[in-house]
Amino acid sequence: MNDLDRTAETTAETTAATTPVTRMRPLLWLVLVVGVVANVTLSNVLDNPWAGSAFGVLALASGAALAVNHYRNR
Repeated sequence: MNDLDRTAETTAETTAATTPVTRMRPLLWLVLVVGVVANVTLSNVLDNPWAGSAFGVLALASGAALAVNHYRNR
């Protein structure tokens, strides 16, 4: 026989609630892509390592934020 309480609990646990942090995920991906492209462009093409490094740090920070978000919402 099916246990209705158990089914209700697992359904509630598996349904991910939309939080402000999960809504930030597309913005973090955009910042990551823009940061990587700007890092490569400024470091190699325009030969400006200081500005390229700043965008590299921005890309690392957004990548770290995405990783933390992923592990918290597993």
